[in-house]
Amino acid sequence: MNIMTHRLDVVEKAAFRNGMSRLGTSVSVVTTKSAGMRYGFTASAVCSVSDTPPTLLVCINRASSCFHAFENARNFCVNTLMPGHEDISDVFGGRTPAADRFVLGEWREGLSGVPVLANASVSFECEFTSAVDEATHRIIFGRVIDIRENEKQATLLYCMRRYLNG
Repeated sequence: MNIMTHRLDVVEKAAFRNGMSRLGTSVSVVTTKSAGMRYGFTASAVCSVSDTPPTLLVCINRASSCFHAFENARNFCVNTLMPGHEDISDVFGGRTPAADRFVLGEWREGLSGVPVLANASVSFECEFTSAVDEATHRIIFGRVIDIRENEKQATLLYCMRRYLNG
């Protein structure tokens, strides 16, 4: 067996990205509304923080085309995708203009007015609580104010730079 190792002080970007590609994760589209417009991005960095009160975090690149909308957002929604939503993930992945991202999928307005994907595996509507900047990203924390679950209980997964059905 051939195992590659890297010293902590010399890890290069490519080696880090390759290593991180092995961490399988669910695929989510994080959405918000700002100045009457809907914004969203595909995220794999979503994590539970606490159940008392229910809190989660999501990471967004500060160079993202929709970062400005999340920078001042009071609410956001984490929509975890299901198998068959690969096209939605791709559209929200950053290459499609923000105004054109909501053409795919059935979107509804959540309690706070943010876009919620009607047939997501699960949607967590959140109220912004705090944020921390680290390197190229901002970590956004949100208190969950509403949860919508799909009966199918399936989640789109991503590992080794490809989609997997969970």
